[in-house]
Amino acid sequence: MTTVQPGSFLTLHYRLAGPAGDVINTFNDKPATLTLGNGELSPALEQRLLGLEDGAHATFDLAAGEAFGPRNAEMQQWVARQMLNELGDPDEPYQLGDVATFPTPDGQGSYAGSVIEVREDGAVRFDFNHPLAGQPVTFEVHVIGAL
Repeated sequence: MTTVQPGSFLTLHYRLAGPAGDVINTFNDKPATLTLGNGELSPALEQRLLGLEDGAHATFDLAAGEAFGPRNAEMQQWVARQMLNELGDPDEPYQLGDVATFPTPDGQGSYAGSVIEVREDGAVRFDFNHPLAGQPVTFEVHVIGAL
């Protein structure tokens, strides 16, 4: 039987939940595939996978901030309406809780932020923290296969 090691290529189902419920849950859909160590999961989550065997099903409870770090107030930033118009749809009506995706400065990737405030002048304040940052997390996993 194969066990999960650093660098393993994995096929698995997993669920991440905070106090408000599931944030990610692949159990009712296609399984995820990832390579351990590529940053697709946080280091704390990857650590929990090490040593699990093919077919293993486990649930881990992580303390507040352990899975995705503490909430960082500097990750909440105002974005001017002009910039939002340049980066996306100028007619987009941003509302509390909406998630917007922005290109990285090098244009090679993207990052997301959730709307936490909208001003009358059209500026929008986004929270770029991970949704589970600073919260306790339940990590449930079913390892389908490891290579």
